Amino acid sequence: MADPRRPARAGQPRPGRGRSSKVDAARLVAYDVLVAVREHDAYTNLLLASMLRERQVSGRDAAFATELVSGTIRRQGTYDAILAACVDRPLSKVDAGVLDALRLGTHQILAMRVPTHAAVSMTVELVRQRVGHGPAGFVNAVLRRVAKNDLAGWVRRVAPDPESDPVGFASVAYSHPRWVVEVLQEALGGAAELERLLVADNAAPKVTLVARPGLASVEELVEAGGTASTQSPFAVELSAGDPSAVPAVAQGRAGVQDEGSQLVAIALSRAEVVGRDERWLDMCAGPGGKSALLAAVAAERGAHVLASERQLHRAGLVKRATATAGAGLTGVVTADGTVPAWAPGSFDRVLVDAPCSGLGALRRRPESRWRRTPSDVDDLVPLQERLLRSALDAVRPGGVVAYVTCSPVVAETSDVVSRVLADRPDAVLQDAVPLFEGVPELHAEELRLPGTVQLWPHRQGTDAMFFALLRRLPEG
Repeated sequence: MADPRRPARAGQPRPGRGRSSKVDAARLVAYDVLVAVREHDAYTNLLLASMLRERQVSGRDAAFATELVSGTIRRQGTYDAILAACVDRPLSKVDAGVLDALRLGTHQILAMRVPTHAAVSMTVELVRQRVGHGPAGFVNAVLRRVAKNDLAGWVRRVAPDPESDPVGFASVAYSHPRWVVEVLQEALGGAAELERLLVADNAAPKVTLVARPGLASVEELVEAGGTASTQSPFAVELSAGDPSAVPAVAQGRAGVQDEGSQLVAIALSRAEVVGRDERWLDMCAGPGGKSALLAAVAAERGAHVLASERQLHRAGLVKRATATAGAGLTGVVTADGTVPAWAPGSFDRVLVDAPCSGLGALRRRPESRWRRTPSDVDDLVPLQERLLRSALDAVRPGGVVAYVTCSPVVAETSDVVSRVLADRPDAVLQDAVPLFEGVPELHAEELRLPGTVQLWPHRQGTDAMFFALLRRLPEG
């Protein structure tokens, strides 16, 4: 007899169960994605999209599954604190597959418009099908305890006192690891906006398209059902529907790209250079969105972009993203930016979108907050510094380098730039704020390194992108 405490492999019913499922396809997809994210470190957005296609789940069911998965993972910290108060043992002693289901059921009860009886009964049946009959009664009892309070009531009960431990309260109430709350508060320069940021991190991000200039127009994307942005001149928000169904996206003339990602690429293209302006480099190009936009802009100016990416599979993503770039793209190379495949001083503009903690994209990658640790930041900083130094070597005197991270963490942003500039007398920091014309609430005066730009989900509605512009000084 199979052990009912062991979860079935993600995406598969337990052996020997021939009866038809009583659980809807959306919940089955959601559960199987949660298991795979936990067991195999899968990326939620990529796996979910693939599984929805594979199982032919679409429309409202796909939207329901998406909210189930993303919402459950985003609010996992809060839900675990609540479940710990409803379970008579440490959560570490609860079967992992059962705990996945409990989190899924808790999200339906406390944060979705799902009747309690449906949330409980469907979760119990889900456990029967994916884990076994044994834990069903336990799941039923726990979820009924969860349903005795609403979310606000539970937070008041299980979170630390906000007066004596404001960081601990924010960590539980807004479902961010404590250390993440601390580094975000430091990046904000205080606690005044912290709650707004944490709330924004827990909201589903809007789907933003980019109309690559010379290939597609904003008007074309608006006609396809979008709304033009007032920040990026190429951005269109898609309120509903599948982006791949938009003809320009399907043909590679437009793409899905966060507006913050667009804005930093545009800012680099707007920066003034001294002398020629023909050769551009995207040093850490994967997955290719910025390369595609830069190549489109470059083509209109008679310039060319070389896209470089260290990881082979990510270089393949860049090639796919830039397939329609045409004359604006020199090519895509697989190379380590710290060991350049090009001669020093070869480029007029260089973008180094450095590998980082990704804490600026917690809306988009909900699992990241639970995977990252402070030691990850410590390990990444030396690499970030090497890449920025290499980028300064790659640009010619009079050219510019944009240092970008999808992280607002001070150690990865202004501290990196400050340390590199301290031993590079041939480079200076430029004021980047004018390059973000039309972008509200930049609050440049609050930054630790004036002249740099920090975008935020709660201010601009973008990922928390950091941007610094460095100029290589002309010789002599």
